[in-house]
Amino acid sequence: MNVEKKKQLIERIKTLEGLTGEERNNLLDLLRTSYGLVWEDRPEEVEEHLREAMPVLIEDKGKALTDGGPDAPNHVLIEGDNLEALTTLAYTHAGKIDVIYIDPPYNTGNKDFIYNDSFVDSEDSYRHSKWLSFMSKRLRIAKKLLSDHGVIFISIDDNEIAQLKLLCSDVFGYRSFLQQIIIESNPRGSQSSKYFANTHEYLLVFSKYPQPDITFGLSKDDDDLSEYKYEDAKGKYRLLGLRQRGGAWRKEDRPLLHYPIYINPRTRRVSLTESEEFSIKVIPQRPSGELGRWTWSTQKLNKQISEVVGIIVNEGTENEKWDIARKNYLTTEDGEVKLSKVKSLWIEKEINYQNGGTELKEILGDGKFDYPKPLFLLLKIIACSTKRHSTILDFFAGSGTTLHAVMQLNAEDGGHRQCILVTNNENGICEDVTYERNKRVIEGYTKPKGDLVEGLHANNLRYYSTGFVPRTQSPHDLRRLVDLSTDMLCIKENLYSPAEIDCNGKKIAKKYARRFKKDDREMIIIYEPKVIPFIVEHIKAREVKHEIKVYVNAPGRYAFDDDFSEVIDKITLCAIPDAILQAYRDVLPKAKDQELPPVNIDEDEIKKALEADSDYSYTDEKGGNL
Repeated sequence: MNVEKKKQLIERIKTLEGLTGEERNNLLDLLRTSYGLVWEDRPEEVEEHLREAMPVLIEDKGKALTDGGPDAPNHVLIEGDNLEALTTLAYTHAGKIDVIYIDPPYNTGNKDFIYNDSFVDSEDSYRHSKWLSFMSKRLRIAKKLLSDHGVIFISIDDNEIAQLKLLCSDVFGYRSFLQQIIIESNPRGSQSSKYFANTHEYLLVFSKYPQPDITFGLSKDDDDLSEYKYEDAKGKYRLLGLRQRGGAWRKEDRPLLHYPIYINPRTRRVSLTESEEFSIKVIPQRPSGELGRWTWSTQKLNKQISEVVGIIVNEGTENEKWDIARKNYLTTEDGEVKLSKVKSLWIEKEINYQNGGTELKEILGDGKFDYPKPLFLLLKIIACSTKRHSTILDFFAGSGTTLHAVMQLNAEDGGHRQCILVTNNENGICEDVTYERNKRVIEGYTKPKGDLVEGLHANNLRYYSTGFVPRTQSPHDLRRLVDLSTDMLCIKENLYSPAEIDCNGKKIAKKYARRFKKDDREMIIIYEPKVIPFIVEHIKAREVKHEIKVYVNAPGRYAFDDDFSEVIDKITLCAIPDAILQAYRDVLPKAKDQELPPVNIDEDEIKKALEADSDYSYTDEKGGNL
């Protein structure tokens, strides 16, 4: 459709009678799309459920693995639909995730993708629309979770690579595209393909924002290290040509980067000024004589001139001539060995996807999970993209390879990375595979042939499932949301160790308020505002070096600030449930307008979550219970 016809239709739709405002806007949105991916949104059952209920996280303390100690990273495993779990993470981890890796269903049409409790097969005319609708909802929340320098890696094959790249360009922006890595997943080639023996899959990489300040790098291998064969006072280095050899190498491309450099033939030092000492003139040009340009400006060269030297090319031949190179040092100014830039083709033999099945079999036995990703693949992804205190999320966790890789890498480099996994429990996957695999990795296990594998003991793992609170926002439901918020707040603040609230030698009951502490970090959750005066007295009586995060059950955004005026310099206040509701409003689907049906809630599970570890209470001076 040409531009003029589109404009005419837009004006006509604006004046049409009989359309609701929403219908009119939907039609205009379709017509205004100038370029991109268009699909029909297909509501999911989980999405319809979220129109009626808000998710919360409830810990299964019986599955907690905490022998790693208080200083070990606290990894989190969430059992539930990932759309529900991502909603809760939109409160606990908005802007906190450094790296996301996901291995979503490839939508091959071979019963690998379930939509609304039924498989989507290759004959389904809405096959791609359903998949895009499913992925779009999750990726848009995922973007909110990423930190400003966060990145997402997505495994995919030819069935959806084109659609996924366009979808990610729509969600993250096309300028946030970083790379489409080719993974040699099957070196022998798939013989089931009709025309070609397919040997590869893809790893799509996008950042949250365009041009992020991120360095992707891997430790140098022996071949890399052998290139650094020179050494001076600053350390080992290699020589890299200063002339631009890739794209835009011509003088006309960057004329200001075409200038002469003069060499002292005795010392091989360089200068921008010709003199008796610096007598050899070199200009950037190709061996064929075509004029080129340098990679550095004159300003940068002047600043780092001690790192630039003259070199003889083809020494001892009739084609001998001078050129310019720069010193590329092996280590940083802090003495750290520099990383190697990551290539876009990954062909290591360890990355063969068959290895994933073998590895899982050695940990759990046969038939537990189809097509797990190999540990080497996740180790490489995490190693090249994270720092030692990064937070990693995988919300299509499958067999849990991502957490295994995080713990393995921490053991290798002394890191303290934290991992969050999300998966449903269909066919017992979460409990019997994801959890059990990583439980054995932490505690140690024996291979089928009897080889003992030492556990990665310096890790804690906590298991959560999704619970729900109705979205009616009645006083009763809002109070329930506050009561059930404790586990989410522990995850949010990464504080799990309970501590007493002592006021003049008396204890405040946990049904009124709870306190969590680790080192200098501390959090207090107040369920009953009537105990605020006693919490204030508790804080006043203590020397507080770092601000305490205080969550208060309050109507609206006012967290009883005036009541805390005496200790306001020692605390940071936050009103709940409003803070949770605000985070949820950005990601939950629109609530149903009609009266909502009751939501099924496991009362026994909620009661278990709210039970205090001990049963002490707070009494006032007259002996009455608070």
